[in-house]
Amino acid sequence: MSAPRSELHAIVLAAGAARRFGTLKQLQPIEGEALLLRVARRAATAVDHAAVVLGAGAETLAALLAAEPFTLHVNAHWAEGLASSIRTGIAALPRTCAGAMVVLADQVAIHAEHYAQLAARWREDPQAIVAAHYGGGAGAPAIFPRRLFAALLALEGDLGARTVLREHADHLITLAMPSAALDLDTPADLTACLQSISR
Repeated sequence: MSAPRSELHAIVLAAGAARRFGTLKQLQPIEGEALLLRVARRAATAVDHAAVVLGAGAETLAALLAAEPFTLHVNAHWAEGLASSIRTGIAALPRTCAGAMVVLADQVAIHAEHYAQLAARWREDPQAIVAAHYGGGAGAPAIFPRRLFAALLALEGDLGARTVLREHADHLITLAMPSAALDLDTPADLTACLQSISR
C-alpha cells in the first residue's frame, strides 16, 4: 500500500500597500488579468489548496477574489512587514498540511510549470525546503516542510523567510528560476514587464 500523499498548500502574500507603486498593484491588469489573480491562479495549479493573505485594500481585493476557490485571510498587522503575513498564513494552515509554498503576489513572470516543478521536487523529499534560485541566492517561491512552521511563525520585520532559508541551508534544495527575479515594485517595473510580454 502506498504512503498517503503529502498535502501541499500555497500561501500567496498580497497584503502590502505598494507605496512605491502608488496604487494597489495587485489590481494591475497583465494580459487582461489582474496581477493577483494571475499569480494566485498559477500557484494554485501546483498545490492541494491555495490561500491569499490580504492587508491593505483587503475589501477591494477580497471582492476581486470572491469567485475564486482560495481561502482568504486578512492580516490586521500587515504594516509590520512581510513576516506578519507569513505568520498569518502559516497559523491558518490545517493539521493535514505537510508543506507550505510561500508565494509573492508580485512575481508576475512565474508560470504554472515553475510552481509545478517546485512542488514535484518537494514531493520527492517532503522534509526539505525547495526554493527558487535567482539573483545569486534562494528566495520565493519556496516550499517549507511542516517541521519549519514554528520557525516561520517566529519571523519578524520585512525580510520574509530568507533567514529561515539561510539557517536551514543544509536541508535546502534550489531550482534555477530566473523569472522569479522580476517583481513589480514601481510603475517602471510594470512598463518593462508589459514590454517584455509584448515582444
